[in-house]
Amino acid sequence: MAALRRLGCSLLRPGPAAAAEGGRRGVRALRRSPVRVLPPQKEQRAAAGKQQSPRESPPTPPPTPTPAVERSSAGPGLWYEKAAPGDRRLGKVVTIAKSKKFRDHHGKILLEGHRLIKDALEAGAVLQTLFFSTVGHLRELPEAELKRANLVKVKFEDIKSWSDLVTPQGLIGIFSKPNHAKLCYPAAQLTSSLPLLLICDNIRDPGNLGTILRSAAGAGCEKVLLTKGCVDPWEPKVLRAGMGAHFRLPIVANLDWESLPSNLPAGIQVFVADNRDPGAQAETVSLPGGASGAGSVPGNVKPHVKSKPKAVPMCQDEEGVASVCIPELAVQYYYENWTQTPVAVVIGGETHGLSPDALHLAASTGGKRLVIPVVPGIDSLNSAIAAGIMLFEGKRQLLQRHKQEDKRQKLPIVG
Repeated sequence: MAALRRLGCSLLRPGPAAAAEGGRRGVRALRRSPVRVLPPQKEQRAAAGKQQSPRESPPTPPPTPTPAVERSSAGPGLWYEKAAPGDRRLGKVVTIAKSKKFRDHHGKILLEGHRLIKDALEAGAVLQTLFFSTVGHLRELPEAELKRANLVKVKFEDIKSWSDLVTPQGLIGIFSKPNHAKLCYPAAQLTSSLPLLLICDNIRDPGNLGTILRSAAGAGCEKVLLTKGCVDPWEPKVLRAGMGAHFRLPIVANLDWESLPSNLPAGIQVFVADNRDPGAQAETVSLPGGASGAGSVPGNVKPHVKSKPKAVPMCQDEEGVASVCIPELAVQYYYENWTQTPVAVVIGGETHGLSPDALHLAASTGGKRLVIPVVPGIDSLNSAIAAGIMLFEGKRQLLQRHKQEDKRQKLPIVG
């Protein structure tokens, strides 16, 4: 048994030659480079897919930087930007123009056209944003004021679609709502100013109010006062009809009758425009709220549309019915002498006419009714026309008075 074991071991043990050959093979195997097995293309794609997680999205390209606003130069230190399509600022133009609530809440107004914008800038109004269609418009405006504003170049077609004008000029400006006490009015206007004031009572039509303001500036009025119930003087239609009058004389708006006397100089006389013929008998008419008055539009008397002012005295008739007391004022023609320095004229609206407060204010200052006679059958004159007649007649009388006073001062003293 032991012999068999020795025989098996000898058979399994390699001989010297075999051992030497195996050693050489092992050395050659160690010297060989390992073989890299390349899988087929399909397997390569599958392997690449396995390396990437199924939930992982493909790599996102870097975000494209937002292009900066395109700015161009219109001169030394004067830069503007070009509006992109759909610029939201342009839509605000229409909102400001049509909404009085928006104008009052945000304190902004809209001016359109070269002349109106130039007058506003020269008076010291603050320009916030100017939309223009050509660079040439900028060269026609004060450069110092433009440098403080945001200038935006837009297409003329866009301005044409926003504008209410038949022939737009391609120039629209958004200004801060001016304060009459902070504006600088033209020197020529100040030197030509007369002690003549205008009070507008219930002027509701924008075109009429704009024309009245233009006449007041032309006549050399010292100031224009607008009572509550008048149309907003910064409404676009009023601005267009005013032709720059807003920036030539102070306009104080939204006054109630209680605070109006504080805006008048001491010793002033207040007159009211009327068209009732002094020679004709006054026709008494019943008015809403039990009030009664005489005359017709624009000299007719009607209570304030919104509410009856507390300052208006109340009267009772024989039956105890309360009514607004209408004072009796002396009546004279408008071309007769009525200019006592200083003077104020009240113009009533064509629809609502004069309020009782206007008559009480005139009565408290010793004023009168000034009549513009018209042909029988004509109810009244347009309010703007009546204002023009009254203001320029007042100017004529004041200038004539000044000339007479100058002559008296120049007469030699005979001792």
